[in-house]
Amino acid sequence: MKDKTPQHYAHRAETAATLPPGDAERLAGYALMGLPFSSGHYLAYRRFPRSSFGPGYRSVWLRRPGGSWSIYADAPPETSCARFFGAAVDETVLAPVSARWTGPARLEVSVPGVLDWQLDLASTPATKMLGAVAGAMPDALWRSDAMLGAMGRVMGPVLRAGRMGLAGRVPNGQSFRARPMRVWMVRASVATVDGVDAGIPQPLPVQEHLADAWLPQRGVFVADTSLVFPSTAPRRVAAVE
Repeated sequence: MKDKTPQHYAHRAETAATLPPGDAERLAGYALMGLPFSSGHYLAYRRFPRSSFGPGYRSVWLRRPGGSWSIYADAPPETSCARFFGAAVDETVLAPVSARWTGPARLEVSVPGVLDWQLDLASTPATKMLGAVAGAMPDALWRSDAMLGAMGRVMGPVLRAGRMGLAGRVPNGQSFRARPMRVWMVRASVATVDGVDAGIPQPLPVQEHLADAWLPQRGVFVADTSLVFPSTAPRRVAAVE
């Protein structure tokens, strides 16, 4: 049977993304975890059709060559990525973020007046292996910070993407756990940012991170993905007899 494509999982997420169980804040969808360019720009894209704390949303993370960070999202900061990462960025902007699939593994993302970005994705032996491992992991291991830490330490070198983290703290202080079930690499990409060509995909001289969320040094796309923020679950007080 032919492997399902990134477009397949993205389209399925729009109607069938499922939140993990629990009463913590949760998100489900897919994402381009990040991609660095030779100009010093860094881009990331998030699409979460399902959210436990608001409507679904799209967002673009943009690092400009001088080191400043912006988050553009089509939902307010309190119900989008800035809810967790706002403390580490220079600006959060409510803006139309659009994306369309022009092929089974080709995605175009835009923010009017800011960004036009095209991505071609591809599977590799490493991404297929990671998908098989993720599919075989029982639910209990996805709730283990120690296991997710170990998985992140393996995932980065296997993908030649630098350090990666699947659990830890975000800049606003919440704890997080990521569950990426499907993985692809960026095969090629072009982007125009603020009217300037971003150059070719190329690792930054120093890998970027926002608290414990390490941003890969190569383009990594994940789908069938969820995020849980365990520290946001209501605290239960034991009954006094």
